[in-house]
Amino acid sequence: MKRYYLLISLLLTCIFYSCKQTPKAQILKLISTDEMIELMDIEEIQLVDVRTPAEFKQGHIPNAQNIDFLDENFDEKIESIDKSKPVIVYCKSGGRSAKCALKLAEKGFEKIFDLEGGFSQWKFKALSIED
Repeated sequence: MKRYYLLISLLLTCIFYSCKQTPKAQILKLISTDEMIELMDIEEIQLVDVRTPAEFKQGHIPNAQNIDFLDENFDEKIESIDKSKPVIVYCKSGGRSAKCALKLAEKGFEKIFDLEGGFSQWKFKALSIED
């Protein structure tokens, strides 16, 4: 009889954990510059540059808003972004934006894209930049 209860408990535990929210791997996606350009053409994208304001002033991708990942008020500032709309994040080379993407997923954002290679890759491809 104990085996029966143990089996039922194990089965219910498996069912409970399989019904959890969408895994982060399905919410987060690393994208190339070409994929980013396509996305920006077909969807209403929120573009977030997570570099410092000084880095942002030296040049950024057009239509990006600057929310410094290292700012102590980052969590509050990120709340200004619509969680239901797709978000593309980028930094200089991909480190900060990867951490930011995970944070956004934890906060309930539905579609998060991280620009592979960051702003450095964007510049390398000689794509449009604003000062």
